[in-house]
Amino acid sequence: MAGTFEVFMDGASNFRFRLTAPDGTVVAESAAFADKPAAVAGIAAVRECAGTGLVTDLCPDGRMPAPPQRAGAAARPNASPAARSSWHKRADVFHARAGTIRKAATAHNWSGAA
Repeated sequence: MAGTFEVFMDGASNFRFRLTAPDGTVVAESAAFADKPAAVAGIAAVRECAGTGLVTDLCPDGRMPAPPQRAGAAARPNASPAARSSWHKRADVFHARAGTIRKAATAHNWSGAA
């Protein structure tokens, strides 16, 4: 079963929507909208864009970043965070590879027969 969009009013009398998983877990919640038709239009936009959205990995080496350390905690040896520029570089490489794969998958397969 697919997720469900729920339109509701928040405490400030603004309209919002949330996307819930089949088990009831809230997956996403929208920004505030002034009226219900605007919230419904927001749902339509999410439906249209979500399936075609690209995934950009901003984590160094494909791993989640380490949680921030508490004050006074000893630093791990050899722990140096990756520069943000390398994250973007890695994401650009990912998009370039994805584009190459997409072009190859959608290329025409001409048999040469007329």
